[in-house]
Amino acid sequence: MRPFAGRRILLGVTGGIAAYKVAFVARSLVQAGALVDVVLTRSAREFIGAVTFEALTGRPVHTEFVAEGSALDHIKLPRAAELIVVAPATADFLARVATGQASDLLTASLLAAEPGCPVLLVPAMNDRMWDAASVRANVAALRSRGYHVLEPDTGPLASTLEGSGAGRMPEPPAIVAHAARLLESPSLTGKRVLITAGPTREPLDPVRFLSNHSSGKMGVALAEAAWRRGAEVTLIAGPLAVPIPTGGVTVVSVETTEEMGAAVADALPTSDVLVMAAAPADFRATDVAPEKIKKGSAAPTLALTHTPDILASTIGARKPGAVIVGFALETTDVLAHGRAKLDRKELDLIVINDATEPGAGFGGDTNRVTLLARGGEPEPLALMPKAEVAEAILDRVEALQRGR
Repeated sequence: MRPFAGRRILLGVTGGIAAYKVAFVARSLVQAGALVDVVLTRSAREFIGAVTFEALTGRPVHTEFVAEGSALDHIKLPRAAELIVVAPATADFLARVATGQASDLLTASLLAAEPGCPVLLVPAMNDRMWDAASVRANVAALRSRGYHVLEPDTGPLASTLEGSGAGRMPEPPAIVAHAARLLESPSLTGKRVLITAGPTREPLDPVRFLSNHSSGKMGVALAEAAWRRGAEVTLIAGPLAVPIPTGGVTVVSVETTEEMGAAVADALPTSDVLVMAAAPADFRATDVAPEKIKKGSAAPTLALTHTPDILASTIGARKPGAVIVGFALETTDVLAHGRAKLDRKELDLIVINDATEPGAGFGGDTNRVTLLARGGEPEPLALMPKAEVAEAILDRVEALQRGR
């Protein structure tokens, strides 16, 4: 899986209670296709055993600075790595790295890393320790030297004596997302990308609504992929059936089509790319019942009216030179309807798919789409996971940007 397939990652684990979570990080990296070498500090082995990581990675785990057959591990391991991740990174470990120590295999490996090899440090500690002036100074020093140091999460910590401030290690999916961003080509760095995802809901009464089967998977995949490529990403999402993106994507949650339109209008003037992957409801109730509609002898008659056309409303407010991408989910005359929407809404690219085709459309993990650029010929893609469809779309977006 992009960008991990075939990449070498050195995963360091230090002695904190969060060390058990790093097993999930290792598993995720391996499942994505990475080759993972694990280094455990002596204190880390008090919390988790080497056999766990050997089973998950299928590779030997390294523990000693000098051991039989491994005298040069502190040179070989970092020089083979394309990324180094240390999680959890304790206060003691951060202090040792900040002062340039090589007191064990892991700190020595960081000193011997190849120039340009990114290093991601994932702190985890008591909230008061994280707030200590010495720890903050060490973190500032590390960042000034090019280390990537994640901010810890706020939430429950291990000990009942600890507070509720920042100090909790970010969850494994977030760590993997940041690792992916460091391995990915930063081709969208400096760009602001605005993406919509999921359905909207139009209320009929206090308990019912009009909506559709959109899960938001396609929009979330696009947001994650654009952020990995270095973009500043805002995702405007209706009620999603999938987790929100991990990492640094800004998520704006909305319910109705009007709310989504307002959020798009707010972010649009500074956006270099707009991708309208959402499926906003096309109709709303003319009058919303103030109380639950009761079942009677006759079914109620509902009067509907059109909701705002979000994509059409952006035409006069787009940033000059912005790339605008729309989606067209059709059931008949798929290409004809898609081309008409491309022209009518003044898009640069439209993603067309047939809702009746197996494996495509709402809810599934795969999609089969046809890409159609203004003035171009239809480009049908094979059935593929939505994450790969997202990459294909962003490749075309980048090509359109280069042509501006």
